[in-house]
Amino acid sequence: MVDDEAARIETGDTELAVRITAGEDPTILWLGGFRSDMLGSKAAALAEWGAANGRRVVRFDYRGHGESGGRFEDLALSDWLADARLVMEAECKGPTIAVGSSMGGWIALLLARERLAARRPLAGLVLIAPAADFTELLMWPRLPEAARREIEDNGVTYLPSEYGEPLAITRRLFEDGRDHLLYGDTPIETGCPVHILQGIEDPDVPYGHTLELVEHLAHDDVVLTLVKDGDHRLSRDADIARMLAAVEGIAR
Repeated sequence: MVDDEAARIETGDTELAVRITAGEDPTILWLGGFRSDMLGSKAAALAEWGAANGRRVVRFDYRGHGESGGRFEDLALSDWLADARLVMEAECKGPTIAVGSSMGGWIALLLARERLAARRPLAGLVLIAPAADFTELLMWPRLPEAARREIEDNGVTYLPSEYGEPLAITRRLFEDGRDHLLYGDTPIETGCPVHILQGIEDPDVPYGHTLELVEHLAHDDVVLTLVKDGDHRLSRDADIARMLAAVEGIAR
């Protein structure tokens, strides 16, 4: 049965909201995207699949997201990576498959690299429209010149948001992101199988960006599924079925 009430993990300055579906390992750790939360359709479907198949699924909200504490505009990738690391250490004791959507794909890759360096590699990665290095390569170049100047001069700009309140984009978000860039001259090492799902019609993470990621994963076992009419969310029934099949393929 999927838990309706979120548990809490202390971070030192606030709390993270976590939902756990009981089951066997490997544990599936859901890593959501920028401004997303663990109640979205893909995360919920993963929890329902876990409940139906006796598989442990861990979902959580980063600080500044969903039901967790903290102000979004005060936070950046280092904070959200630390949140993911904390939840993994607390709730994913055995073999773990990280499922990362959009920004969560970047965080999943960083976690995998850390775990490999610690000789505790992940059991696998499923990445959905992975937005690795998005602050530098995807977001900054698309900002209007006036917004870039405002960030540089004032430290923040506010962009229209489909969720109502303007979205605060800070200078720290970009400066911090540069400390975690993966697209460089050396391969990205995860030490585990990787399955990537990417929509061809994705306006936020172009599929060429994901093809470049595959090139950087030069030493890993990588499967790339391109969805010809897929958008960034990949949340249609058929898309969710692909995600679950990818998880099952690694978990078995």
